[in-house]
Amino acid sequence: MESLITAAARALEAGDPLGALNRVALRNDAPSLALRGIAMAQLGDLAKAKTLLRRAARAFGPREAAARARCVVAEAEIALVSRDLSWPVKTLAAARATLENHGDLANAAHAGHIEARRFLLVGRLDEAERTLADVRPAPLPPASQVVRELVVAGIAIRRLRTKEARTALSRAAHAARLAKIPALLAEVDSASLMLDTPAARLIARGSEHPLLLGEVERLATSTALVVDTFHHVVRRKGVAVSLGTRPVLFALARLLAQAWPADVSREALISGAFHARHADESHRARLRVEIGRLRTKLKPLVEISATKQGFVLVPRKTRDVLVLARPLEEKHAAILAFLADGEPWSSSALALALGISPRTVQRALDELARSHKVQCFGHGRARRWVTPPVPGFPTGLLLPTPLLKT
Repeated sequence: MESLITAAARALEAGDPLGALNRVALRNDAPSLALRGIAMAQLGDLAKAKTLLRRAARAFGPREAAARARCVVAEAEIALVSRDLSWPVKTLAAARATLENHGDLANAAHAGHIEARRFLLVGRLDEAERTLADVRPAPLPPASQVVRELVVAGIAIRRLRTKEARTALSRAAHAARLAKIPALLAEVDSASLMLDTPAARLIARGSEHPLLLGEVERLATSTALVVDTFHHVVRRKGVAVSLGTRPVLFALARLLAQAWPADVSREALISGAFHARHADESHRARLRVEIGRLRTKLKPLVEISATKQGFVLVPRKTRDVLVLARPLEEKHAAILAFLADGEPWSSSALALALGISPRTVQRALDELARSHKVQCFGHGRARRWVTPPVPGFPTGLLLPTPLLKT
C-alpha cells in the first residue's frame, strides 16, 4: 500500500494525474482519497476533486492533523481556481499554522502563497506582499518556487514595475523548467506574455497607438499632462487630481485633452459628457457650471479657456497633453478584463473583485450574454461565467506537493 501511495504522490508531483489515478483509483482509504482528489483537480473536474478531498479530510484520524490540513490547502486552491472567493480564508490560515507546527514548511509556504494569490486577485497588493513576507524561508520545491515568483511578478506588474516583474518571471521560468510540469510552464508563459501585449492606448493630437506595460510605466514619470482613464485622474509628474467621483468632470477633461491643442465645440462637449442628443439652453447653462467646476479642480495643472466655438485646454509647465486609455473601451470592459484570464468566475466573485454590488454585476453579465460576449455554465450558486469557449483545463492550478509528507 505504502509503495502505491508514494508512487501516486510522485506522479502528481511530476504533473501526471493519470499515472496517479492508475495506482489509487479503486482505493478508498484516506491517503488514496486525497491523491484522487488532487488528480481530479489537475484533470479539471473540480467538483469531484472537492468532494474527494473533503472525504479524505474526514477519513484521516485525530492524530493526522497535518494530513487533514494538506487537504484543506488543496481545497483552498481549488476554490481559488474556480474563483470561489467566498471560501473561508480563516480555515486556510488555520491549516497553514497546523502545517508549520508539524514542520511541513513546504506545504505551509504553499498555503501562504495561496493566500497571497487571493489578495492579488482582488487587488489587495499590500496584503499580498505582507503575506509573502510572512512565509517562513525554507528550501521550496520547484513547483512552489514558481507559485511564489508568479505572485511577486503579479504584484510588480500591477504596480508598474516591469523590471522587477521580468526578473521574477525569469526565476519562475527557471523553476518551472526544473519542475518539468507542462501546466507550470504554460502558466509562466502566459504571465510573461502580459509584458509584451499592449496594455493601454495613447491618444494625443488626434491620433492613437498601443502601449506596452513598460511604456505605461515610463509615462508615469514623464512631464506630460496625462488624463488617465484607468484611475480617473489628471496628472503631471508628482501632481495628480482625482476625478473618480466626478464622472462628468472627467468626461469633459478627456474630451478637451483628446482634442488638444484644438478646442472642442460646446455641442460636442454636451453630447460627450451629458449624452444629450440635442443641446438646448439648459444644457449650455449646465456646461458653463461644470466647466467652472473643472477649472477649479484642475487649476494646479491647466487653464480652460473659452473660444468662439467652445473651450480649449491650456496646460501649465508642459507642452504635451496625453490621454491614457484602456485597450478595450465599452460599457462593461472591467468585467470582460477579469474574464479574460480564461478562468470561470461566479458573479459574486466578480462583485468582490470589482468592489460593486452582485446585482450590478449580474445585470452586466446578462447584457454581455445577450450580445454573445460571455457565456455561463452550471446553475444557481454553481453558475460560472467565462468568455467563450469554456476552458477545459485550469491553467492556474498549482496544487501542493508532496501531499502526504510525513
